[in-house]
Amino acid sequence: MDLNATREKMQQVLSVLRNDLGTVRTGRAAPSLVENIVVGVYGGSTRLRILELAQVSSLDSQTLLITPYDPSTTPEIAKGIMEANVGLTPSEDSGLIRISIPPLSQERRQELVQLVNQKLESGRIQVRQIRHTALDELKKAGLSEDEATRVEKEIQNLTDSTISEVDSLGKRKEEELMQI
Repeated sequence: MDLNATREKMQQVLSVLRNDLGTVRTGRAAPSLVENIVVGVYGGSTRLRILELAQVSSLDSQTLLITPYDPSTTPEIAKGIMEANVGLTPSEDSGLIRISIPPLSQERRQELVQLVNQKLESGRIQVRQIRHTALDELKKAGLSEDEATRVEKEIQNLTDSTISEVDSLGKRKEEELMQI
């Protein structure tokens, strides 16, 4: 029974959830909105993420600036963003790409909050599955009753703290979404 492995698995769930929540558009310009879009460049012979092709930065809360490392890939990157169908319209400007982030409607904000809640519930389920697996391993470990009870409490405390962290991530993301 390895408590550290259980802790590590729960931390991995949190890490994946943070990345996943970072892709949810909040109406603010964030590089994470586009940096993982895969684009065909050099005549479509190579498929790379925008992060590997360009520097992505936010000029202000409504504008992203993409600076390709190789200016000849600018049209292909812009085309790739359009084809990704993420609701963003790039405009080329002398070797750079600018993306204006339109403000979100109240209805769209509500839809995104529901999406965030689905992602959070998925994270909670994964954490509970890790707890379940750890408890199964504990039963098979053949520890004394006192030791088994102590380890079971530690697993439950770890689960509770991880789920509370999931909830706080969700609360922050929901606040971001509801800001106008």
